Amino acid sequence: MANPLVLKLEHGADLTNEDRALLQSLSGTARRIQAHQDIIREGERPENVHLIMEGWACRYKQLPDGKRQIMAFLVPGDFCDLHVAILGEMDHNIGTAWGCNLVAIPRRIIDELVQSHPRIARALWWSTLADEGTLREWLVNLGQRQADRRMAHLFCELLVRLQTVGCTDEDGFEFPISQIDLSDALGITSVHVSRVLKELQAQSLVTWQNGRLRILDAPKLKAFSGFNDRYLHLTRRRNGGAPSETASFG
Repeated sequence: MANPLVLKLEHGADLTNEDRALLQSLSGTARRIQAHQDIIREGERPENVHLIMEGWACRYKQLPDGKRQIMAFLVPGDFCDLHVAILGEMDHNIGTAWGCNLVAIPRRIIDELVQSHPRIARALWWSTLADEGTLREWLVNLGQRQADRRMAHLFCELLVRLQTVGCTDEDGFEFPISQIDLSDALGITSVHVSRVLKELQAQSLVTWQNGRLRILDAPKLKAFSGFNDRYLHLTRRRNGGAPSETASFG
């Protein structure tokens, strides 16, 4: 099975065979995090950088009244906390209601990669910038799109991101999220989530059964939601593999 980290970072730099082998060895030993566990909590300062290799996690904030806002879904190939060595403490939680396989990488290893492997440094830099682009699009999604377009847009994003790391089949992907999780990600009630899902299914755009989301007509779904994957930055600049100046992550 192809390594999701390597597949993802190939979009950020012209990696060499040595770079790929190094990333493969770096992500080779994963441990299982059971469902309903926090990987990192707000206020902590972890000593390791965490990488998702299989399964799902999310970034979220919990309000004093118990309400939760999911700010990102993390899928295979995603780092949870690449800048942990720079930030004084975590300003949000990272958890998995669904379980995931996780690699903990000491931050000194990340520092060594950045200093000694410029193409990997560029790829990590790209990954961080792509995360920022995704967050901007989520803000637009929450603030300006109607609920049905909002949900369809999220489905399109997840399809493209999972295709990038080889975690889809020909028309869909495993989707263990609950309707309450979708509610917390989309800023609508769980009752509204159920209603919107029925509307999308009635339009023959998607089906969601037994923890699997099936995209029935991807071009139609993208057109319906106004989805453009530009913000994921999967088209790389062709001006060399290494940055002119070494990026810093710690």
